Amino acid sequence: MRLLALSGSLRARSSNGAVLRSALAFWDGPAATADIGALPHFNPDLDGEDATPSTPVAALRTQVAAADALLVVSPEYAHGVPGALKNALDWLVSSGECVAKPVAVITASPFPTGGDHANAQLRETLRMMTGEVIEAACRELPAIGPKIDPTTERVTDETTLSELRAALSHLAAATRASAPTPTPAAAATAPHEPEGP
Repeated sequence: MRLLALSGSLRARSSNGAVLRSALAFWDGPAATADIGALPHFNPDLDGEDATPSTPVAALRTQVAAADALLVVSPEYAHGVPGALKNALDWLVSSGECVAKPVAVITASPFPTGGDHANAQLRETLRMMTGEVIEAACRELPAIGPKIDPTTERVTDETTLSELRAALSHLAAATRASAPTPTPAAAATAPHEPEGP
């Protein structure tokens, strides 16, 4: 199962980046993080039926299409979703790579609330894009600053790590459940272990 993560922060040493890296440690399979910083501003005139997407847009769409599940980790900015992340999602609306894709949303904040505005907005946007938002895998992580080791840039707080472990476990279970069932023809042609004597 291949996981693609999207970070809502472009900062090199962001707390949400630390959360993302810590969460990926609990994914049992290949995982990558999309680079959304080079995407152009979304413009519907550049996204028509006959339009050729720019290289960064095409790369993002290819990564999302190849993934079995998505993990979105983001801060909250001015009670909303950071512009770079919303821009990335806008480029995926019409092209359909998110359709039926299991998605987890994790927001982390330095404040006593865990980014509840951004978390709710992201879940709503992803549902509108017909992504399969796995509610049990979504988390709001408050007061995140002291829970991160500034040297390793990883979460060290055991309660938060337990939350991340549980979130990724729910996402993995949903991804396995959504995997297509092999057809009888495919099963018949699949390699079999040799029978014993």
